[in-house]
Amino acid sequence: MNTIYSSIKGLGFYVPDNIVTNNDLTQYMDTSDAWIQERTGIKQRRYFTPGKDTNASMATAASRMALDRAGLAAKDVDLIVYATITPDYYFPGSAFLMQRELGLEGIGVIDIRNQCSGFVYGLSIADQFIKTGMYKTILVVGSEIQSTFLDKSNAGRGVAVIFGDGAGAAVLQATTDPDHRVLSTHLHADGRYAEELYVRDPGSSREGRWISEATLTDGNYNVTMNGNAVFKHAVVRFMEVINESLEANGYRADDLALLVPHQANIRISEYVRQQMNLPEEKVFNNIQQYGNTTAASIPIAMTEAFEQGRIKSGDLICLAAFGSGFTWASALIKW
Repeated sequence: MNTIYSSIKGLGFYVPDNIVTNNDLTQYMDTSDAWIQERTGIKQRRYFTPGKDTNASMATAASRMALDRAGLAAKDVDLIVYATITPDYYFPGSAFLMQRELGLEGIGVIDIRNQCSGFVYGLSIADQFIKTGMYKTILVVGSEIQSTFLDKSNAGRGVAVIFGDGAGAAVLQATTDPDHRVLSTHLHADGRYAEELYVRDPGSSREGRWISEATLTDGNYNVTMNGNAVFKHAVVRFMEVINESLEANGYRADDLALLVPHQANIRISEYVRQQMNLPEEKVFNNIQQYGNTTAASIPIAMTEAFEQGRIKSGDLICLAAFGSGFTWASALIKW
């Protein structure tokens, strides 16, 4: 009996038309292009267009591209795994709305909230379902509209300059080919640091209504981030989880054809690259153009890397992420 694995058959992404440069942000806050680039590497990001883009519509566009490149139709999908922290509704999740747009009523959907590690967590979930034989074709999506919860003032500029909007998707399908598959996934979290990067409100464990005058006055609906703590943990966990995936499969860092990290901050990616002695061409970065798109960042980056010919058949590819929670994860893939 042949062993069943999962393989990525198609990739897709969607970013809104609205390009917001660093100079554009100077009309809202005391900042500059040089200040933002020096601290993050970001030159511009995309913001959604109200009335045109929704979290689910962006995910749908990315998914249609991924399905087309896989040579599949929407009706071939058995399950949707959807990662986002910015759903269109508080509930139900945006996975249901995308399912409706794709005309896939009746199949299962799974909404996950694992922040910047969301796509890799989703990939791991899909990989397990396929390997057990329960499903053959699974759509894994990361989609975010973050521009609407950013505090675009001097008080919030340390966070507001970082994030952007977009969506990415991958089609995973069952295979018996051991040379082209997801080799392993590795998931971790540490809730002791939950408040180092979080949005407190609205939350259910409050007296009275979730959204009240007090909620609005307190301003706890804004992103709170301890940048130093996030950076210090990220550079350690990134390398740990990358090495974990390599060691689990008998590889070394120099065996990698490409590392696709979550696009959090160019300084984090560069630090990890240097510590792992990887040449620049073996680490893919596009944060310069899109900012941090959270759960969407890895599938957007993977799609662009594939389009640029930097992911080819037989390549060893590592995906790695770190984010709020804290959560961190990796996936090693033989393309």
